[in-house]
Amino acid sequence: MYFEREQAVSSTTIKSISDHSTKQSEFVFKSYSATISLAAVGDILIHGTVYKDAKTATGYDFKPNIASVKHLLQSPDITIANQETIIGGIDIGLSTYPLFNSPYEVADAFLDAGVDIVSIANNHTLDRGEKAVLNATSYFDKIGMEYVGGYRDKEDKERIRVLNRNGIRIAFLSYTYGTNGIPVPKGKEYLVNLIEPENMKADIAAAKQVADVLVVSMHWGNEYQLFPNDEQKSLAKMLANEGVDLIIGHHPHVLQPMEWITRDDGSKTFVVYSLGNFLSGQVKNYKDIGGILEINITKQLVDNKSVVTIHNPQFTPTYVTNTNVRRFQVVPLEVAAASGTRYSSSIFEEMASHMKQWLD
Repeated sequence: MYFEREQAVSSTTIKSISDHSTKQSEFVFKSYSATISLAAVGDILIHGTVYKDAKTATGYDFKPNIASVKHLLQSPDITIANQETIIGGIDIGLSTYPLFNSPYEVADAFLDAGVDIVSIANNHTLDRGEKAVLNATSYFDKIGMEYVGGYRDKEDKERIRVLNRNGIRIAFLSYTYGTNGIPVPKGKEYLVNLIEPENMKADIAAAKQVADVLVVSMHWGNEYQLFPNDEQKSLAKMLANEGVDLIIGHHPHVLQPMEWITRDDGSKTFVVYSLGNFLSGQVKNYKDIGGILEINITKQLVDNKSVVTIHNPQFTPTYVTNTNVRRFQVVPLEVAAASGTRYSSSIFEEMASHMKQWLD
């Protein structure tokens, strides 16, 4: 079973050549080419300092926190984010570290900013139990935002998430290394996807049957480490050889580099090992720096053979300000460094170089 969200085909992005035979009524497409863009951002980690900052007279409003980068999230055809803290709503009580629960309005703000799908498989998925997961998934459904990695029941888990843009079908999967010692309820393993290679391989095989491109979000690695560990690299190689096209890493809360992985068959997979914190209450030591990955996906049909490639990765470092007005605002790092922050103006060049050091 899979779910596909359709978007109308644009004649400006799909070029086709067709012949019409008098002996048959259908058109035969000899070739076409379509290109879309996909963006990904890191951890949305709503500490108490952040939701208190967003408090209004009637609820919460996180839109000002991301207003400065809204255009960067809206412009790509698809944008995915890592919703690190569960959106369980105020009815079960908001909470911060170590057991998080965030307001529904977080999802409202990111939907408004252009985020299409969120990954919710992480070490905090079960912080507030099954009720928070059910509340979150119900609210995502209510506002029309897709989610992946945590589910309400078995049927929900079996529904492969596929977003369709201009005839290119993108499937999404998501997994976490664990849940901070909180046991997954027996018989309710659907609540959160764990990194279990055999199960992952089965999911990947199913997703590849219904999609052109496969994107996998991985919650992995060591917190606050600027480089991936051996386990991350090994898992990335395994995912690549299973046919995953794009791997998006989360959890370290700092940026880790990007690279192309060459599969055993010679084809390529792109991985960003960690996108850092996008919006959080963490400060200093690179924890207030994240970024936006944008990459192009092209689907071509030549002589009735479909070929899909991912190419042209671009990275925009971001920074979470901490001022006395609206304390936590996400802004482009280049702008923040130039206007004066705790970092010098060289931080932008440092982070840009750090992220692309393993790229040709």
